[in-house]
Amino acid sequence: MRKKAIYPGTFDPITYGHIDIIRRASALFDELVVAVAVNREKNPLFTHKERTKMVKKVTANIKNVTVTPFNKVLVDFSKNINAKCIIRGLRAVSDFEYEFQMALMNKEICPEIETLFIMSDSQYSFVSSKMIKEIARFKGDLSKFVPDYVIKAIKKKT
Repeated sequence: MRKKAIYPGTFDPITYGHIDIIRRASALFDELVVAVAVNREKNPLFTHKERTKMVKKVTANIKNVTVTPFNKVLVDFSKNINAKCIIRGLRAVSDFEYEFQMALMNKEICPEIETLFIMSDSQYSFVSSKMIKEIARFKGDLSKFVPDYVIKAIKKKT
């Protein structure tokens, strides 16, 4: 049986921290689905379609990664695609409480799906999409935090 995991997120925009988690998670599973979520609670810089395209572009060289948009309950989507594990990246202890609550809720809804937390590499532990947008707004250097393709897309938006 092939092992499939899902790494959901809004990826607005995708950062080197996200890409690091994607690379490391893809090494643990036969297939990793990066699921680009609609999140109405956030005010995204990029549309759902633009974020999905961006994630596809920057992960194209990782053979066992597929990218798909989704707009439903995560565990239901995971079941639909036969993913047995949800990947969640953690940058700092402050991320853990929210992610832990979400993992417990997902486990309550669908006990057969596990959540695996992957700690961010220390060089990306402070990088967030929110900070990237803030730096972009002030025309700061983003080259250490996001790929060139993403920088170009951000420049078109800001």
